[in-house]
Amino acid sequence: MKTLSSILFVFYFLIGFSQTSEEIVNISNEFLSTLSEETKSEVLRGFNDSLRTKWTNLPVGLAKRPGKKYGDLSDESKIKFHEVLTTVFSSQGYLKTTSIMQLDDMLNARVDEAIEKKLIKEENISRIKALDWDYNNYFISIWGNPSLQTPWSLKFEGHHLSINLTIIKEEISFTPMFLGADPALMPSTKHVGLRVLSKEEDYGIKLINSLDESQQKIATLSQDVPRDIITNPSNSQRISEYQGIKANALTTDQKALLMLLIKEFIKNLEDEKSNKYLREIEEKGLDEIYFAWIGSYKKQEPNYYIINGPNFIIEYDNTGNHIHSIWREKDNDFGEDLLRTHHINHKH
Repeated sequence: MKTLSSILFVFYFLIGFSQTSEEIVNISNEFLSTLSEETKSEVLRGFNDSLRTKWTNLPVGLAKRPGKKYGDLSDESKIKFHEVLTTVFSSQGYLKTTSIMQLDDMLNARVDEAIEKKLIKEENISRIKALDWDYNNYFISIWGNPSLQTPWSLKFEGHHLSINLTIIKEEISFTPMFLGADPALMPSTKHVGLRVLSKEEDYGIKLINSLDESQQKIATLSQDVPRDIITNPSNSQRISEYQGIKANALTTDQKALLMLLIKEFIKNLEDEKSNKYLREIEEKGLDEIYFAWIGSYKKQEPNYYIINGPNFIIEYDNTGNHIHSIWREKDNDFGEDLLRTHHINHKH
């Protein structure tokens, strides 16, 4: 017989989950209400538009984005959009998102410093400036109308950032979720030492170094560090093969480190949502997850890892001082699986 505390936990979990979805709908509509009709027409797109399921992490100067530029919003709209972000994310996820945006301004400061010291060739300056790095150069688009009755999506995207929510009634897909950092460690300017995606690196290094020699041999793939995550938007390849060491070959302490690393990605979400995903991972079985590594076992050196489970993939790639990372749900990026279920239950 279930204890009262366990029944209350389940009740709280279910109620909290639906309330959180409703909160995202409500705050998104509040954000839309702050926009002029002209601006709203730029933000709102058709749910079936093929661009909804396209994403990129390239600078805006190399890849235009649909939607409205964050920097062109009124202060009232900016404040309300930050409420959208703080509703979707935990404080951890919110600070990573906004810090990645700020990195663009810091990157510009580094470029200006290098230009002043004549470390950049004159002919390269205009090409670098054309990349258009800037805190304001991130774009907001909403696909469909925020509602608990019909499917809709929210995309927030720019350099090193691609946030994709698909909401179908009380269910939400948050992937693909791409977070990147350049530089991974700020080597100069007044922000020297700053590391936006620090724990994604630190916990990975800690896990690979916790393995003994025989375990490392299984986990480490004998190939060069990829120049990018394998499931990047310009690569049609999807990872289907399991490689590396299976979690059932890890010690209890090593499994705890693996879970800590996974949580660093999942806990970017607001608490109820992240708990839902972590429960699903545990139900599928931690022992069924594979961990693979390529490259150096030291921080701030080129390395790559992948965590491949029955229902998700996490990739991390550091080309030296430049991080790309992604969390993807298998068969449910952009709500693919949720939409299949929705269409089966609601014949159109």
